Amino acid sequence: MQRRALLAAPPAAALAAASLIPAAAEAQGAPPIVTEEFMVPSGTPGIELFVRNKRPEGVAARPDRTLLFVHGATYPAHTAFDLPLGGLSWMDYIAGRGFDVWCMDLRGYGRSTRPPEMAQPPEANPPLVRGEQAVADIGAVNAFIRQRRSLAKIIHMGWSWGTGLQGRFTADNPAVVERLVLFAPQWLREGPSLAAASAGGTLGAYRYVTQAQARERWLTGVPEAKRATLIPPGWFEHWAGVTWATDPEGLRRNPPALRAPNGVVQDSREFWQAGKPFYDPAKITAPTLLVVAEWDRDTPPALANALFPLLTNSPGKRLVQLAEGTHTILMERNRGALFQAVQVFLEEAIA
Repeated sequence: MQRRALLAAPPAAALAAASLIPAAAEAQGAPPIVTEEFMVPSGTPGIELFVRNKRPEGVAARPDRTLLFVHGATYPAHTAFDLPLGGLSWMDYIAGRGFDVWCMDLRGYGRSTRPPEMAQPPEANPPLVRGEQAVADIGAVNAFIRQRRSLAKIIHMGWSWGTGLQGRFTADNPAVVERLVLFAPQWLREGPSLAAASAGGTLGAYRYVTQAQARERWLTGVPEAKRATLIPPGWFEHWAGVTWATDPEGLRRNPPALRAPNGVVQDSREFWQAGKPFYDPAKITAPTLLVVAEWDRDTPPALANALFPLLTNSPGKRLVQLAEGTHTILMERNRGALFQAVQVFLEEAIA
């Protein structure tokens, strides 16, 4: 296991500028935010998982204040969840509220180890990083965090594909999950998601994604009159620059491309598009939040609406739909609405 630690300046000024927290939380003298990075053994020889942590210095470990975030089908967690836009990342925001917040890149993504098959042509191997394997990776990081903090439970949050994985992990491991947040949740669907559709018919081990394809997918479903103002100037370019830089081999292509494992696409075909849930929502006993934006075409609001009543054993469950946002609202001008909706759920008392 490798580790790097850094003391950052307190995010109060950035938080205030973003108008995302009440004035009471902007008190002078707030503790600095500690940032640490780890490479966590996955359980598979040679495969390590990149994990980043942010927390206020000196914060006491609590199960209801410790959170693990997992990304979606194409892009890693750390370049979105901890991307400073307007001087503030989502991890900064949550840590600034007194939380011990973590994100992880699954194998094959971001700064985690890429399976050796990704060094071969995509057609040489079947789809990589299937859901069962990804859930096992989540389990390894959950155990690492709980051991490091001496906690019985932590909060789990997923985005897109990560919601299916986190739902499965929570259903199978109720004793170690405090709360569950599903941002842009997967559920049964008649056709492929935009990410799955872009993979084509015959699936290899992985697919190539260009920045132009990413932008086109991002803006799908946005009314023409709203497109110009959806993403503040420079934000897409900043995100794309740091995200594509995680794949030096893909950067050598013309045009530069990001390699994304195709296991998620194979799973979508075998489960979500085939009418077979990847997990049983009735087995989730943790309080659960579903949150989705109205212009999301990857995981449309109808999926969250169908999933919500199936969470029959989740106390305090809720469903929030956000206006004027897409599947990637966390990096759009209305991201504050997402931050606030999730934070209210994280901080409230649930009987």
